[in-house]
Amino acid sequence: MAGSVNKVILIGNLGDDVKMHYFDDKNSVGRFPIATSESYTNKQTGEKVTTTDWHNIVVRNKLAEICEKYLSKGDKVYIEGKLKNKQWEQDGVKRYATEVIVTEMTMLSTKKNSENNPTPPQQNTPTAAAAKTTAPENNNDTPF
Repeated sequence: MAGSVNKVILIGNLGDDVKMHYFDDKNSVGRFPIATSESYTNKQTGEKVTTTDWHNIVVRNKLAEICEKYLSKGDKVYIEGKLKNKQWEQDGVKRYATEVIVTEMTMLSTKKNSENNPTPPQQNTPTAAAAKTTAPENNNDTPF
């Protein structure tokens, strides 16, 4: 067994459209925020309380291009990845950010797809299949 694990699983909604950056050697990086929310009822007041956390998502190359094409603000996605911490200095102040580097993604709902097609996407549609990427973890061809 490995000494440590760095794995994140999120289901949330895009807070903005995918922002793309292209490089000379045809590599690309896409970035977008997603929001995850949790609701509970305050026992003292009986009021429903919702808290939202924001996560910085990073996708690369072909998956980034797929995200740019099919995803927009408000769409729901399932994401697996790993946490990466960044540190830099801006105007003499140290800044920090935590990003989720995506290893697998599945589109759960897309506005662009529903505008062109009145039926919701299923797990085996070309859009959902194209959007799902998995890093192989074993030597056989089975995904699990």
